[in-house]
Amino acid sequence: MQHCNIPIFIPHLGCPNQCVFCNQHSISGREVFDPQEVRGEIERALTTIPAEAETEIAFFGGSFTGLDRDLMIRLLEIADSFVKEGRVRSIRLSTRPDYISTEILTLLAQYPVRHIELGLQSMQDSVLAASRRGHTAKQARLACRAVLDAGFSLVGQMMIGLPESTPEGECQTAREICDLGASAVRIYPTVVFYDTPLCRLAQTGAYTPLSVSEAAARSARVLRIFRERGIPCIRIGLCASEDLVSPEHVYAGPNHPALGELVWNAYYYDEIKRILQEKHLLGKCITLTIPEKEYSKIVGQRRSNVERIQLQTGTVIQKIIADNKRVGILAELYQG
Repeated sequence: MQHCNIPIFIPHLGCPNQCVFCNQHSISGREVFDPQEVRGEIERALTTIPAEAETEIAFFGGSFTGLDRDLMIRLLEIADSFVKEGRVRSIRLSTRPDYISTEILTLLAQYPVRHIELGLQSMQDSVLAASRRGHTAKQARLACRAVLDAGFSLVGQMMIGLPESTPEGECQTAREICDLGASAVRIYPTVVFYDTPLCRLAQTGAYTPLSVSEAAARSARVLRIFRERGIPCIRIGLCASEDLVSPEHVYAGPNHPALGELVWNAYYYDEIKRILQEKHLLGKCITLTIPEKEYSKIVGQRRSNVERIQLQTGTVIQKIIADNKRVGILAELYQG
């Protein structure tokens, strides 16, 4: 069944903290939030969604559970009315680990909230401190457990390339998110927006933004960890919008319109190379049989993975077979 989110962005509302990377006005493309427009936004979105789709109203941006209590309940009531009418299945929301409490979870349980997404970003205190997150890794762990104990589905959000972060530390964060019981994840390589402390750090040379290729490689490493643990990645990179690709808003960093595809390309390059090594096919003339639906991710943009494999390993990919019944990559010596 097709899954659709109706995103309602609440930029900075409920969040008094200023993380070094955060400019929610740019990220959401929205300067103000008017609760009176929410019902109309949902109505308009529903006209574009197939009736048979599994639809959620998703409160993103800001920190939903840090909102003024009356506003939070008002938004939950609006979303709940669509669920009661049978037009939407459930509610999804994102928030900070330090804005999770027994009281909050008890309140959310009175509504059809299904998924709680926590902006964990990193599970290393040094990275959290350098990013001015305002909470610790211990608080994040406690929040994850509380969400699950209260019967909600946990989605973990992590970032790549934060100040003081390393590829090894990011992999450790990914493993811990798995261990904490996340049912899905989002991976966000760090983009440097204007009017943020991180921008000022980058301008002075105190922080070096990731290039697109670095972001793709580092994200592919954590993606592999999630894949090995059977945890789906439901988003890589910020949602595309006109603001996010505009030089007016972005100072530096991997703000590429096809970043998610590039991460998958990097992931599958490593996967192909691993398979060739295991089967002792490096330097041979081979056939690749791949899942049809994964074709572009595996072959790469403009066949970049094919060319890279051939250039760097001497392996000649003579033939590629797209098979809609395959679930993994099969590499074998080419015959014929």
